[in-house]
Amino acid sequence: MSNLLRLCPLLLALVLLLGAEPAFAGKRVALVLANSAYQHAPSLPNPVSDGAVMAKTLKDAGFDVVDSRHDLSALDTRRALREFADSTRDADIAVVYYAGHGIEVEGSNYLIPVDAKLERDTDVYDEALSLDRVLVAVEPAKQLRLVILDACRDNPFGKTMKRTLASRGIGRGLAQIEPTSSNTLIAYSAKAGFTAQDGDGANSPFTIALSKHLATPGLDVRRAFGFVRDDVLKSTGNKQEPFVYGSLGGEDVPLVPVKATPVTAAAPGPNQQTDMRRDYELALQVGNKPAWEAFLAQHPDGFYASLAKLQLDKIQAEQVHASAIEKTRQAEAERDRLATVGAQKDAQSKAAADAKAAEQAQLAAQKAKEQAQQQAAASEQQRVNLAAAAPNAAPASTASPAGTNVASLTPANAPADLSRSVQTELGRVGCFSGQADCNWNTSSQRSLSQFNRYAGTKLDVKMASSDALDAVKSKPSRVCPLVCEHGFKTDGDKCSKIVCGDGYALNDDNECAKKRDAKPATAKRDDRDERPVRQRRQSGGPAAGAEGGHGAAAGIAAAAGSGRGAASGQIFCNTLGCRPVSRGCHLEYRGGGGPHNDANVEMCN
Repeated sequence: MSNLLRLCPLLLALVLLLGAEPAFAGKRVALVLANSAYQHAPSLPNPVSDGAVMAKTLKDAGFDVVDSRHDLSALDTRRALREFADSTRDADIAVVYYAGHGIEVEGSNYLIPVDAKLERDTDVYDEALSLDRVLVAVEPAKQLRLVILDACRDNPFGKTMKRTLASRGIGRGLAQIEPTSSNTLIAYSAKAGFTAQDGDGANSPFTIALSKHLATPGLDVRRAFGFVRDDVLKSTGNKQEPFVYGSLGGEDVPLVPVKATPVTAAAPGPNQQTDMRRDYELALQVGNKPAWEAFLAQHPDGFYASLAKLQLDKIQAEQVHASAIEKTRQAEAERDRLATVGAQKDAQSKAAADAKAAEQAQLAAQKAKEQAQQQAAASEQQRVNLAAAAPNAAPASTASPAGTNVASLTPANAPADLSRSVQTELGRVGCFSGQADCNWNTSSQRSLSQFNRYAGTKLDVKMASSDALDAVKSKPSRVCPLVCEHGFKTDGDKCSKIVCGDGYALNDDNECAKKRDAKPATAKRDDRDERPVRQRRQSGGPAAGAEGGHGAAAGIAAAAGSGRGAASGQIFCNTLGCRPVSRGCHLEYRGGGGPHNDANVEMCN
């Protein structure tokens, strides 16, 4: 039994190494090209220095071949690629790093040697090197083909280059590319169509981040580029985002394998805690399920054992979530298939119910995964804080300084940096207009809901999650439409104010229309014209008898008589004619009217 215990650390080391599959121990080769001293364009300050940093990083990482060259002509560059291709034939990993000028013409990318003139747009085919030529040089490598381009700078030949065809497109930065060979990654210092910064120091922000993360032992190359992206975004104020094109399989692909280190039998007391911490950090670096299981087999109890169990729970939750996503996809595909072929309603209903159940299971798995990730992140932060407070000591129990069990740590909200990252990405795709402030509030939830609507996703908007970050990051351009207020118009990815010329004004349709001349003032109508018709009738106006038919003349006569007064005498009118009212008589209106039936009667005293 004692012999077995003494062998446990050795077994742990072996399992960790096997658990980091594939831990490439084969041949690794690299070619570093850096162009600064351009003969027909302004020289660049950083590339040669960047190339030196990358060459040292790869040499320190144990690469078998690191060929570093700078300021090459077109002919010398072709020779260097040809010689490098010979060394990749028996290599497992091949890396090409290029720093200098690059250009995109008609959707194809080219590296610019220092002797290129590029007087015409067609000269690029003769004086520059196609990116496809670089991919041919790394193609023989068996496990990983990696091309890194710190070449997304402004085109220095763009202003002087003559266009042989007006329709020939010369883009900004480099164009997006999808490698056709398997196990191939192409990393840009800035996303396709964008330019990169050289930085204020001797090295570019991209190269500084590369030298920090790319050669970490046991770290999957995709995760390494994720850390590089985060560092560059932070150092450039979110103005530059590195991007990786291509894909790899499901296994981890570290650029540098985990080195086997001699281990000794664990000793009691403080040395045992030191060994436990060292083993934990090694398992954390490998980061897969076999590594954590091996650690727990060696250290089943204590503070670090609790942390390791949380890491295992996180991995398990991620696997369950991935399985739930696949089941949802299959259920939805079956539902859509039955609907397309016109299957029986019972079969369609059952398929729809299965799809809905799978979707609910996926949402539950997503929440469980996020909770497990948050618990693992909180516990790891606690471990880091304790290590900083007491570098040579570690707690022997699962209790934290505040007496809280590590396994019960459940942050109420998503980590601040995750919220900020999701907000930043939502802003990039046009769904979030606020400031990325780590506060996942109603505005942030509404922005993610907008993304769901226009991207066709079903992300949980209540919290910022890694799934949301991955989904938004996968969109290369704007998702939510740009909406401008009245008085503004769309101008690319922003709203600009509408300015109308002289004599024009903005109308309700948000368009500039010619101003109308002012209408002339109208004279006020006579107060008498404003009186109601009935009032004019009663006062003897001209309309008083207009409705009377055959009695109209009598009505008019009566009105006229009353209007003129007794001094002028009254006039009696009927169908036979009109005559003055006799002296001493007056007209009295009796109503009625019609043929031979006067409405007014002459009354005498």
